[in-house]
Amino acid sequence: MRALVGLAVVLALVAGCTRGGGTRSAPAPSTTVDSTLAAQVPAPIRSARMVIVATDPIYQPSEFLAPDKALAGFDVDLFNAVAGKLALKTEWKTADFDDIIPGVAAGRYHLGVSSFTIRPDREEQVTMVSYFAAGTQWAARPGVAIDPDDACGKRVAVQSSTLQVNDLATRSAACTAAGKPAIQADEYLKQADLATAVSSGKDDALIADSPVSGYAVKQSGGTLTLVGRLYQAVRYGYVLPRDETDFGQALARALRQLMVEGTYAAILDKWGVSAGAISDPAVNPVVPSASASASPGP
Repeated sequence: MRALVGLAVVLALVAGCTRGGGTRSAPAPSTTVDSTLAAQVPAPIRSARMVIVATDPIYQPSEFLAPDKALAGFDVDLFNAVAGKLALKTEWKTADFDDIIPGVAAGRYHLGVSSFTIRPDREEQVTMVSYFAAGTQWAARPGVAIDPDDACGKRVAVQSSTLQVNDLATRSAACTAAGKPAIQADEYLKQADLATAVSSGKDDALIADSPVSGYAVKQSGGTLTLVGRLYQAVRYGYVLPRDETDFGQALARALRQLMVEGTYAAILDKWGVSAGAISDPAVNPVVPSASASASPGP
C-alpha cells in the first residue's frame, strides 16, 4: 500500500533563462507528498530534494517560453506535479532536443521532459516512462461539415515539414483515385497560422499533432472545434538513465496517484489536450518499431 503523508507542497522554481541554463516556470499545483514513493528516488536526488530536468521549450503547448520568459506547457505543469508527489523541487534546464537523451545518459541531467515519443531505439539507450498519448487530430469551425476520412475537395491547413503533409497527400491521392476532387493542402510555416486560416474561413479545416490541435481549439474562444478522432497515436515518455528503472516506477506510480486525484485530468484540460490522457503509465512499455517512423511528435 502507498502511504500518503498529509503535506501539501507548492514547488518554487529557479529564475533566469538561457540555453543550457536554469529557467523558471509557473508554480506547480499543490500536491501531496507520498513518502513511500519519495523513498524510491535515487539517494543523491532525494538528499538534494531537487531534480534537474532538461527540456527544449519550442513546442506549444507541451513546453515553451511564455511572453514573460517563464517556462510553460502541460509537460511542465504535469511533471512539476509528479515531482511534488516525490517531495522534489524541479530545476529546468533548456537544451537542444537532440542533446537531451545523450545528456541524461551522461548524467548531465536527471531527466528529460520534452515530448519524447517512446521508440525502441530510444529504449535501448535510456529508461522511458509513458505519461501521454499523441497522434494526429483535425479541427474546423463549429458547424462546418467535414469528415477527415472524406475531405475530398476541401482546403486544409497544415504546417510545413510535418508528417501531416504526407498524411494529406495520401488522402488526396485516394480522393483522385476514386474520381473525387483532390484535397487542397495549404502549407504554413507557423502553428498559429493554421488556426488563423481556419477561423477566418480561408481554409475548411486544419490537421496537426493532437496537442497542437487541442491547444488551438482551447485558445480559439469557440471559433474552432475538434473533428473526427485522434489517430496514429503514440506515447510520450519521460527520459531517465538506463539503470534508473526503480525511479521510473516511482514516477509511474506518482502519475497514477495524480490520475486518481483528478490533478492529471485538470492539467490536461487546462491546456486543451484531454484527448491524450492515458490510464496506464508504464516503465519501458513495449512499442512497435513502426512508431519510430510514424510518430507525430518529436
